[in-house]
Amino acid sequence: MTPPRNPPDIGRIVIIMPSWVGDSVMATPILRAIRQVFQKAHLAGIMRPGLAEVLAGNPWLDETITCHMKGIGGVWRTAKAIRSTKPDAVLLLPNSFRSALATRLSGAPMRIGYNRDGRGWLLTHSINVEKSAEPTPTIDYYAHLVRTALGVEDIDLRMELFVTEADSSAADRILHDVKDPFVLLNPGGNTGGKPGGNKLLKRWPVERFALLADHLASTYGMVTVLSGAPGERDILEAVMEQVSPQTPLVNLVDRDLNLGNLKAIVQRAALMITNDTGPRHIAAALGTPLITLFGPTDHRWTTINYPNERIILAQPFLPEEQIADQQPATCRIDRISVSDVAARVKELLTIDK
Repeated sequence: MTPPRNPPDIGRIVIIMPSWVGDSVMATPILRAIRQVFQKAHLAGIMRPGLAEVLAGNPWLDETITCHMKGIGGVWRTAKAIRSTKPDAVLLLPNSFRSALATRLSGAPMRIGYNRDGRGWLLTHSINVEKSAEPTPTIDYYAHLVRTALGVEDIDLRMELFVTEADSSAADRILHDVKDPFVLLNPGGNTGGKPGGNKLLKRWPVERFALLADHLASTYGMVTVLSGAPGERDILEAVMEQVSPQTPLVNLVDRDLNLGNLKAIVQRAALMITNDTGPRHIAAALGTPLITLFGPTDHRWTTINYPNERIILAQPFLPEEQIADQQPATCRIDRISVSDVAARVKELLTIDK
């Protein structure tokens, strides 16, 4: 396969975005790189509902199309969405067979993606995956695809998001009773992960988030703000129930929080402390100081090289040849203590006590 070396030959490019928030944020370096090379091309992003809020305000995509991609109906809906853009090329970031089938059914003349899960025959530009004993960082994975298939060589791997005026105005309303500076805690997060992981051990215990909130109040005099999706209400309320009565704590679950205004809230936080989940990547892309807690999900899948992040591993001495996802007992997230996190807080907070 020879990658197209003459950008004007490709006038319309469709990019099928990943389904997860964190993966979509980790795709922003390649969106920026494609725009820099294909400056006159029309770039359209197809993504599941909700993710458009994450990418809103970016200067790279000319068009954003939301589409329910699950199930057999999702294949046809995605094919129709692709076809509506009349693309010269489609770049598939998801690894699923379903996304490749939808792209083939769309009739797009150039279909670019990784050759995995038996889908190579559906693609015109099928990139082989190099096997490695270690997890491959998602950002590098996307960058390799774009370099190989589109000839985009110079890729700045820095993630980047933008806060719109609407996001900022919504944050003003949501945070009307919150004084700066504040720390944002994200005690929820998706319980899925890479094969072999234990779904029950990827969230730091709620009682430790509560103790951490108490520490932030007593040591730094800071307000703690809890963020989470509506489906995580029970987790946030459990934290609220266990903090000291003297600890100032604000729960955002009933304040019309969405991924768009969450960006503005994250950007304003003095610090974010989170499990390994999508808001982690939002914080890094917006330059917010960040502490991320990793249990039985190997941190090397999502290496982001963000200098203002402190990563805390449940088992920091796991041999390099072992993958945390496959060691759920050894890498239980409850091995991380409150004092471990408090030490990183002290490193990152720059406010006066």
